[in-house]
Amino acid sequence: MKIVFLDRDGVINKDSSGYIKSWPEFEFLPGSLDAIKLLTLNGYKIILITNQSVINRRMVTEAELQEIHQKMTDAVVDHGGRIEAIYYCPHVPEDGCNCRKPEPGLIYRAQADYGADLSKTCMIGDSLKDIECARLAGCGRAILVRTGHGKEAERFCRDIGIKPNHVADDLMSAVKWLLGES
Repeated sequence: MKIVFLDRDGVINKDSSGYIKSWPEFEFLPGSLDAIKLLTLNGYKIILITNQSVINRRMVTEAELQEIHQKMTDAVVDHGGRIEAIYYCPHVPEDGCNCRKPEPGLIYRAQADYGADLSKTCMIGDSLKDIECARLAGCGRAILVRTGHGKEAERFCRDIGIKPNHVADDLMSAVKWLLGES
């Protein structure tokens, strides 16, 4: 089974310092729908792994987050792609949970649900936390995209010696690299 873990904000959609709190605030990044479609057509199961502290910050309810995710997945399907599952952490950093990236708890849950061999999976994200999470979980590949917080994360990775397998300009570039490597 081929699995790609994707971060959401900054990878699929534009990130916001004020958080994404409603569907009208959600805006797909250029090429992200095509990238998800390409992964789907190439037999990958796409699983979102996303921190969504907006819940414990009481900015949205779980039902409101579910509505955003449903509309996002509907748009992906309408475009010819498929998101298999969404795992999210509702906690704020101070909660000290094991599911908030960089902790690998969400990836471990997905592994248990899908019987994934993590050494054959790939995590694509725009932050140092995404790359650290991939490494802690034992994902075979970690790709950093320069969208969202990616340019800043690229510098942080370099400064502390964490090396993604690849750095791409955006999700489509990451997907093309991954498909070329597979």
